[in-house]
Amino acid sequence: MIQLPYVEPVFRPPSEARSLILQVTNGCSWNRCTFCEMYTQPQKQFRLKPQAEIEKELEAIADAGVTVRRVFLADGDAMTLSIRRLQLILQAINRFLPGVQRVSSYCLPRNLRNKTAEELAELEALGLKLYYVGCESGDDLVLERVNKGETFETSLSALGKIKAAGAKSSVMILNGMGGVKYSEQHAVNSARLMNEAQPDYLSTLVVSFPAGTHRYQQGFRGEFEALDQGGLFQEMYWLLDTLELENTIFRSDHASNYLVLKGTLNRDKPRLIQTVRNALENPGAANLRPEWLRGL
Repeated sequence: MIQLPYVEPVFRPPSEARSLILQVTNGCSWNRCTFCEMYTQPQKQFRLKPQAEIEKELEAIADAGVTVRRVFLADGDAMTLSIRRLQLILQAINRFLPGVQRVSSYCLPRNLRNKTAEELAELEALGLKLYYVGCESGDDLVLERVNKGETFETSLSALGKIKAAGAKSSVMILNGMGGVKYSEQHAVNSARLMNEAQPDYLSTLVVSFPAGTHRYQQGFRGEFEALDQGGLFQEMYWLLDTLELENTIFRSDHASNYLVLKGTLNRDKPRLIQTVRNALENPGAANLRPEWLRGL
């Protein structure tokens, strides 16, 4: 078994459970979002991993005869690397692990600000075929409150470049991010963003505060009131009701969600809306995830 020299903790999307996690950066270059505690430990200070170290790890995996079909580029901000660095990494993956069928990465919208669709198409040809984009919200006020450093338009621009490059996008929206006061506009404007972007995949997670809400409340000027279970269901109803998608795989099954929802939008929209309506009207009869099973 190969033990790679990870700087812990390392995070990856649930769907990358069987992928090789290749840590090409450490931490997050932005690392200012008030809802995120993933990279706040001292050892997670942002750093680019030298190409020689990356190739040494790939060589060790190849020498061990490990079969690798998918690779996920960690940490949370691999796409901040230049096109040239990303090309070198992808070329090395192809050289050492020729059986790899797909490479994926988290992607902040700002990561693509100075990258063109043509450059992303070059990366796609080298294997980078899926981007996990944390839009979190489509509402500019909520994005400002949580210090995301993005807007509706910057997120839309990034998603448009990914689509134009022939790659796929998996977008994350945070349920409950706006609290009680901004719940409806957060849901509706997030749906509007998705309607314009038409991502390949869309998932929702419930915003969580394992270290408390102090940082979060600062951005909201003390007015943030977390949604209760019913409030989360109502926000999900507004989101689904506003979504007009052509063929997007939708998942709301992360461990943070009380109500598990799966389908393809808009094909399954009536069924999903009815499931949410049932949970709103009779939560006791709904198949909800118990509190002790919820987590990040």
